[in-house]
Amino acid sequence: MTKGPVSQFIQHHYRHFNAAALVDAAKGYETHLLEGGKMMVTLAGAMSTAELGISFAEMIRAGKVDIISCTGANLEEDIMNLVAHTHYKRVPNYRDLSPQEEWDLLEQGFNRVTDTCIPEEEAFRRIQQHIHKIWKDAEAAGERYFPHEYMYKLLLSGVMKENYEIDPKNSWMLAAAEKNIPIIVPGWEDSTMGNIFASYVIKGELKASTMKSGIEYMVWLSDWYRNNSAGKGVGFFQIGGGIAGDFPICVVPMMYQDLEWTDVPFWSYFCQISDSTTSYGSYSGAVPNEKITWGKLDINTPKFIVESDATIVAPLIFAYLLGW
Repeated sequence: MTKGPVSQFIQHHYRHFNAAALVDAAKGYETHLLEGGKMMVTLAGAMSTAELGISFAEMIRAGKVDIISCTGANLEEDIMNLVAHTHYKRVPNYRDLSPQEEWDLLEQGFNRVTDTCIPEEEAFRRIQQHIHKIWKDAEAAGERYFPHEYMYKLLLSGVMKENYEIDPKNSWMLAAAEKNIPIIVPGWEDSTMGNIFASYVIKGELKASTMKSGIEYMVWLSDWYRNNSAGKGVGFFQIGGGIAGDFPICVVPMMYQDLEWTDVPFWSYFCQISDSTTSYGSYSGAVPNEKITWGKLDINTPKFIVESDATIVAPLIFAYLLGW
């Protein structure tokens, strides 16, 4: 692939420290795909609200992502941005806000994520009215689905098209739905839509069993991994830390150690972008070599860590892989 001006800039200027680690990680990702490997990308933090979809959606369309793991927040917040973008409020001086000013934002219907406030009425409630019907219809038909499958049904139904407020090509969830990319959403219950679903269960309007669980996600992932890890194997590109990364990476030691399937290959590429520092008991800040001791990575697995802000690093790596 002929590299464009962004990639050329990266190659010329990014020569040392975290900049060089960024280039090494991008080249490693590229090599992994060229040699026939597949790639999981995990999204922690608030990457959807940071509008990672502008580059990530193109990665999905270009076939450079085979499976995704994300928090429930990232699953829904990309759709929120899709249908309520013009109602978002940016607060560049967020570090200076007093508790009273934070309370004022709450009373105005804004939930703050660093410098960006998500509008509750336009974002949460706009999705709620449609997704609730999809949940109810599934339950009435005796059907059960994963959280991401319900979101795919919502997007592919087209019922929200009239509410789109950004170019739909910049929604990674829409790109993933159109390609039916598998998504793992561990701990979905702590998201806004998860809370809303729980409220319907408490009120007796829905059954908890209408939503497939995290255990079922792990079982499904073990089957997917077994079917896709031949040859070059499956790589692991982790943005941030937390459950979005820790849950899916554990599928390998679970199969190898607990099921005693000793023919299961380790993850064959690993990169983490994180600004979490290594400290006592920190998972997000743990260096990749620690994962060897847990049976997640092999001694020879290519390992990269870019200690920086993922909102800066991830789009640059994606730009390199896309030849921008």
